[in-house]
Amino acid sequence: MRPTYHHASASEFEEKIIQVNRVSKKTKGGNQIGFSVLVVVGDRQGKVGVALGKGPDVMSSIKKGVRKAKKRLITVPLRRGTIPFALVTKYGAAKILLKPAPVGSGIIAGGAVRSVIEVAGIQNIVGKVLGSNNQANNAYATFKALAQIQRLVKLRQVPMT
Repeated sequence: MRPTYHHASASEFEEKIIQVNRVSKKTKGGNQIGFSVLVVVGDRQGKVGVALGKGPDVMSSIKKGVRKAKKRLITVPLRRGTIPFALVTKYGAAKILLKPAPVGSGIIAGGAVRSVIEVAGIQNIVGKVLGSNNQANNAYATFKALAQIQRLVKLRQVPMT
């Protein structure tokens, strides 16, 4: 019997646009404008990915961002709808604090942190941005924190009940 492979279809994942940036560069023929779009992709079951898509127009930037984010998916270990332990992560100047919260608390977090956590499928969590106001760095720092949780759970063999 052959194994069945599960390929990610477009409808499986929720896409959320965190930031659209219009960028321009000076060239010999004048200004060349483009767009960079920060996208977060998740299935609300623990899988999440973050990426920056760049292109000449917003739609192609979004498509590129989504494609890149789907390539970088991680699975967040969840315990009763929250993370197993608290941690602080730095990414550039961005510093993020994530703490588990009791059932019924909801998502207590702002901005880019909230977007990443929502599509990851975490229901109860406390998140705080301690460093930068940069949306992209805050999103990447949150993603890094979730990846760190995944790694530490495997390393320490934390029971996930």
